[in-house]
Amino acid sequence: MRSAIGMPIIVALLFFVQECESVGFAPELYCGLENCYDVLQIKREEFDKQKLAKAYRALARQYHPDRVKNKEEKILAEERFRVIATAYETLKDEEAKTTYDYYLDHPDQRFYNYYQYYRLRVAPKVDVRIVIVGTILVISLFQFLSAKHKFSEAIEYATGVGKFRNMAIKDGIDRGLLEMDKYGKLKKIKGVDNDSVIKQIIIENLDVTGGYKKESVYDTLAWHTIIFPLTIFRYLKWTAQWYWRFSIKKEELDEEAKLYLIRKYLGVSQLEFDQV
Repeated sequence: MRSAIGMPIIVALLFFVQECESVGFAPELYCGLENCYDVLQIKREEFDKQKLAKAYRALARQYHPDRVKNKEEKILAEERFRVIATAYETLKDEEAKTTYDYYLDHPDQRFYNYYQYYRLRVAPKVDVRIVIVGTILVISLFQFLSAKHKFSEAIEYATGVGKFRNMAIKDGIDRGLLEMDKYGKLKKIKGVDNDSVIKQIIIENLDVTGGYKKESVYDTLAWHTIIFPLTIFRYLKWTAQWYWRFSIKKEELDEEAKLYLIRKYLGVSQLEFDQV
C-alpha cells in the first residue's frame, strides 16, 4: 500500500526536478534552449579566453553561410552561425559571462535572469574613462562660466560706485583715453565708448579676490586634475622638509612657518588668510 502511494510521489518529484532543470533555458535568452558552452564545445570548468577564441574560429569557419550553396542548408547554417556568434559574444565579455553563469546556476530565478539579460543588452557600452573625462570637463566649464558671471557682477557693481568710477575717469584722462568738457563732463569722442573705457580701467586696477575674482582655467577641476600628481609630490616634499627642519634638526620657526601654524589653528584657507 505504502509502495503504491509512494510511486506517484516519486514520479511527481522527478517531473518537478526535470521542470526545474529546464526552466532556466528560455528561447529568448542567450543561446536559446542550448547551453552556450556546449554550442562552442567548451567545458565550463576548463574555460579560458584562448580556448574560446580557438573554438569560435573553428566553428565559424565550419558553419559560415557563405560556404553553403543549397538554399535550405544555407538557412540552417545562418541560424547555426547566429547561435555560435551569440555564444561567443556572451562568453567573451566578462560581465555577460558572469551573468550567464548565474543564469545557468539559478534557473529558477526567471525574472531576475530576464532583467539581467536585457539590462546588458540595453545598457550602452561606454568607456568609463570617457565618462570620467566628460564629467570633469562639464564641471570645469560650469566653474569657468560661473566665475566669469560673478566677476562681471563685481565689475558692474564697482562701475556704479562713485569712488571707483571717479578714479577710473581720472586715470583715463591721464592716459589720454578720456576728455572732459568745460562743464566737467565727459566728452563724447567719436569711436570711443566712455563706459567701456571706464570699465576696462576698473578691471585693470581693481583687485577682486575670493569668490568674485576673475575667471581662470587654473581654478577649474580639469586643471587641478592635470596637476594632481605634481601637487601630491610638492605636498610630500614640503612635509618631509618640515619634519626634517623642525622635528629632527629642531630649527627655530621662521616667519613663513609661524604664519602657516597661525592659519592652521585658525582653520582657514590660504586665500581667506591672505584677505585678513
